[in-house]
Amino acid sequence: MSKRRPKASAEKPVTALAVVAELPRPADPLLFLNRELGLLSFQYRVLEEAHNKTNPLLERVRFLSIVGSNLDEFFMVRVAGLIAQVDSGLVESGPDGLSPSAQLVAIRREVKKLLVEAHRCWRELATELSEEGVDVLDYSQLDDKQRRTADAYFHDTIFPVLTPLAFDPGRPFPHISNRSLNLAVLIRDSEGQDRFARIKVPSTLPQFVPLDRHPKQSAKRRLRKHLHFVWLEQLIVANLNALFPGMRVVEAHPFHVTRDAEVAIKELEAEDLLETIEAGVRQRRFGDVVRLEVTADMPGSMLDILMSNLELSPSELYRIKGPLSLSRFSDLASIDRPAMKYPSFVPAQPPAFQNADDEDIFASIRRQDVLLHHPFESFQPVVDFLRKAAHDPDVLAIKMTLYRVGRNSPIVEALLEAMEEGKQVAVLVELKARFDEESNIEWARALEREGVHVVYGLVGLKIHCKVCMVVRREADTIRRYVHLSTGNYNAITAHVYTDIGMFTANEQIAADATDLFNYLTGYSAKRDFQKLLVSPVTLRTRFEDLIRREIQHQMNGEQGHLIFKMNSLSDPQVIGLLYEASQGGVKVELLVRGVCCLRPGIPGTSENITVTSIVGRFLEHSRIYYFRNGGDEEIYLGSADLMNRNLNRRVETLFPLEEPGLVDHVRNCILSIYLADNVKARRMSSDGSYKPIPSSGEPLNSQEWFLEQAKALKKTR
Repeated sequence: MSKRRPKASAEKPVTALAVVAELPRPADPLLFLNRELGLLSFQYRVLEEAHNKTNPLLERVRFLSIVGSNLDEFFMVRVAGLIAQVDSGLVESGPDGLSPSAQLVAIRREVKKLLVEAHRCWRELATELSEEGVDVLDYSQLDDKQRRTADAYFHDTIFPVLTPLAFDPGRPFPHISNRSLNLAVLIRDSEGQDRFARIKVPSTLPQFVPLDRHPKQSAKRRLRKHLHFVWLEQLIVANLNALFPGMRVVEAHPFHVTRDAEVAIKELEAEDLLETIEAGVRQRRFGDVVRLEVTADMPGSMLDILMSNLELSPSELYRIKGPLSLSRFSDLASIDRPAMKYPSFVPAQPPAFQNADDEDIFASIRRQDVLLHHPFESFQPVVDFLRKAAHDPDVLAIKMTLYRVGRNSPIVEALLEAMEEGKQVAVLVELKARFDEESNIEWARALEREGVHVVYGLVGLKIHCKVCMVVRREADTIRRYVHLSTGNYNAITAHVYTDIGMFTANEQIAADATDLFNYLTGYSAKRDFQKLLVSPVTLRTRFEDLIRREIQHQMNGEQGHLIFKMNSLSDPQVIGLLYEASQGGVKVELLVRGVCCLRPGIPGTSENITVTSIVGRFLEHSRIYYFRNGGDEEIYLGSADLMNRNLNRRVETLFPLEEPGLVDHVRNCILSIYLADNVKARRMSSDGSYKPIPSSGEPLNSQEWFLEQAKALKKTR
C-alpha cells in the first residue's frame, strides 16, 4: 500500500489517452453482460459450494437449499417482470442488446441446465449422507417397522392437517398458493368416473419425516444413531386412501408452483401507504403463475388440467427428474448433527469497547470512530448503544431507518423502551422492503401504538440507507452520535452476513445525518452534504467524479487504483467510466459477489480490470469503495451497490472513513485479505464465466482468516 503524501501536481507527465476515443463505447452491447443471466451464474457458484467436499456435509445440503430458494425468488421477481414486459408488448433491449423475450429464452435454457446439475448434486449428497448415518428414503424402501412408524405419524399428525380439494363442475379449480408443493391426484369413483383433486403438502410440517422416534433416548445416544427419513409427500401419497374412502386412488404426482410476487404499489394514488402496501401483499398470493414444476413421469392428461387451469404456456413448464422444491432441503440441513456443520463461533467484542462498561459507550465513541466488522465482531454493541440511549437521562432523541429488521427484534424493543422513557423517537420504516413487508408493517404499527413518530418512506423511492442517530445533552452542548452501516439492523442476519458498521461523533457527519433525516421525514430541497454521499441527491455525481479523479491522477503520472466491493454492478454509466479508467491505465479491482454486467479482460477496453466473486460460509454483503487518490487514500462504505436502482431510485448513503487508522485497517486487513483469497474466490472471464484462482502459495480463505483473527482478538482480552 502506498504511503500518504500530498496530492499530485498537475505538471507531471501525462500518459497517452488518445486511444480512448477510438475504442468501443459503453453503448456497445458486446461490452455488457445480461443481468438476469448473471444472477443465474451466481447460483452456479452457490451450487459449487454444495458440491465442495471441504465444506461440512449438512452445510452443503444448506447451500443446495439456498439455490432452490434463490431460484424461487428469481422467478417471482425477475422472470415475472420479463413476462410482464412481453405481455405489454415491450420489445426494447437492455444495455446487453437482449429483448425481454430473448432473455426469457436464454433464462429457460440456463435454468434447465442448472436444475439438472442441482439434482445430480443431491444424488451425490444423498450417498454421502447415507455413508455418514443419515438416510433419506423413498417410501418404497421402508422396512415393515419403518413403515408402521411412518404410517402412524401420518394418521396422528399429517392426516388432520390435510384438506383435499376436488375439481368438478360444482367446484372450481382450487387456488394454488405461491411456492407451494402440491399433489395432483386422480380418483376413480364406484361408477368408474375419474375425478381430479388437489392436496397441498403442508409447509408447516417436517418435509423429511423422521423414522427413528425414541424420545427417551439421551441426546448423546441420538447423535450416534443412524437416522432415517422419508419424504413427506411420498408418505401422503402412500396413505391417500384415508383421504378418499370408498374411492380408488389411480395415481398421484407432486407439482410445485411459483407466482409473480411483485407488489404493484400506486403510491401517488394511495391515501394511506401502509394500508395500500398491506393490501398489495395480500394480493401477492394471487399473482400470475410464472413457473410450474412437475415430475418427469406426470402423465399428459393430468398435466393438461394443470396447464389449462393455471393458464400457462409450455415455456413456463419445467419437468424435473428428482425432488421438487429444492428450498425444502433447509429442513434436512437443520437436523441435530453438529459434527456435520460449521463449528460454532462467538463474535469478538470490538477492541474499542472491550474495556468500556455499559455506562461508557458514548465516551468510547467520542474518543474515536469505531468500526464493527460483522459477523466476526459482535453486533451486540449496536443493540447496547440503543438500549443505553433509551435509558440515559441525557439522551433527548433517537432517529433511525429500518429496512429489514426481522421478527423478535432487539433493535425495535430498544426503540420502544426509549419511547417509554420519554425520549423523542422517530423511525423511518421502509414498507416496500421486498418479502419483509408483513414484518415491517407489524413493527410500524407496534411503534405507532407506543407514540413513536413513524414515517413510511418517500413516494417513488425506497429508503435503503442504514442510519441511526442519538441526540444527547452534554454539559452546555448538544452532541450527536451516529451509527452508519452497510447492512440492516437485523440481529439475526448480522450473524450470517458480512457487513461493516461505524460509530462516530464526527460533527460534519452528524450534521449530514440530521439533514438526511429532515429530508426523509419532512420537506427538504437540500442538494449538498458535507461528508455523506446520498442518493438520489449527490451520490451518483460525486461517485462518478471520484472515478474521474482517479483517471486524472493516472494522467498526471500517479498510480491510479480503484478497489470496489459490492453485491452487484450493473449501472451502464458507472461501467462506462470503469472502462475509461481501465483504458487510461488505472488498475481496477472489483469484488462483486453476485451480478456483474461489466466484461473484464477485453484487450484495449478492460484489460486492467479484474472481477472476483467470493461465495462462502457467510453471505458477502459489505460495500467498500477504495480510491487511491494519488496516495491520499479515501474509502467510502455504505448501503449502495452500483446499480441504477441504488443510484437513482433509492435513498442510499455512502460514508467516508475519516481516521487514517481506519482507512489503513480496511485497506490492509479487509480488502487486501479478500483480494488474496485463493480458496473461495472465483475470477470472472470476459465471457461471464467464473473459474477458481490458481493458487501460487499458501491457501487463504478470507472468511476463515477473519474468523481466526476474531478468535485471536478474544484471547487477548
